Amino acid sequence: MKKLALATMLAVGLTGCSSSEETQVLNLYNWSEYMPQEVLDRFTEETGIQVVYTTYDSNEAMYARLKLLDDSAAYDLAVPSTYYVSKMRQEDLLMPIDRSKIEGFENLSPELVNLDIDPENAYSVPFLWGTTGLGVDTADVEGEVTAWADLWDERFEGRIVLTNDMREVFHVALRVLGHSGNSTDPEHIEEAYEKLTELMPSVRTFNSDAPRMPFLEGETDIGMIWNGEAVMGRDALPTLDYVYPAEGIIAWLDSFVIPKNAKNPEAAHQFISFVLRPEISALISEDIGYATPNLAARELLDESVASDRASYPTAEDLINAEFQTDIGDEALQIYAKYWEKLKSGL
Repeated sequence: MKKLALATMLAVGLTGCSSSEETQVLNLYNWSEYMPQEVLDRFTEETGIQVVYTTYDSNEAMYARLKLLDDSAAYDLAVPSTYYVSKMRQEDLLMPIDRSKIEGFENLSPELVNLDIDPENAYSVPFLWGTTGLGVDTADVEGEVTAWADLWDERFEGRIVLTNDMREVFHVALRVLGHSGNSTDPEHIEEAYEKLTELMPSVRTFNSDAPRMPFLEGETDIGMIWNGEAVMGRDALPTLDYVYPAEGIIAWLDSFVIPKNAKNPEAAHQFISFVLRPEISALISEDIGYATPNLAARELLDESVASDRASYPTAEDLINAEFQTDIGDEALQIYAKYWEKLKSGL
């Protein structure tokens, strides 16, 4: 299922800031399995710009790497989730988007632009949006699963997968306890930690590279999964169901940003424009199962994709949905302390 295995690319040793006699390179830093190889190939064929595709499995890992890299190893494009756009913008880690070099921005859904994370989209362009919900292998799970709280059922001991994402995992426990997934109250965070320690004996694995794989490999029967991963997983495991938990789904928006020390921002703007083409945005959504914010692309989707609730939730599915927000460094440090304790079993 890996579609990016060829992304070691043809451009090793080439530089991104090149003369007209050299091959240009776009260094793209993105989530695993989050860009069809066909899109990268078509961009290279059309522009001559080679794409070096490097992946990460969490916003924390992406953020830490971008802060540590010097100019000689910079990326030209990255794809942070919702609140990390705000965090990186406030910390002066991003280059402004030159809207005059972007075509197709007007096709983006008004509901997904000009958000608080980046007013007027001065530093970001929406790429895909989606949800984190419950994956359930209905062939192995008896009875109905409707809520995050069902994960604590003893019948799932040793059969649960969680994403390897601190904020998401705590978000689940916070919602089960009746709190906001964005709580900054130290008592709430500690309470969520205690709740999660009760769950840990049932957790088989953490996976943010490809959360569908533990299901496909028979390791797990239930757990956290991104909606696109559930869609891809159904190709090999038709009994894999995607459930919108009663406490509320985790919603997110992933956006293109240009790191401040990018070596080839011109190529970055070209790639963003390429992806905003309706036919390219539609291809991406159909291939990897996540929802496009591009309204013109929505009109091109196959009906089987456009009507798939896993990819495109109904208004009812989004009741109590919550986007994660920037909770600030002080609260983040409290989360990190308990996350480390949780993962180490202390």
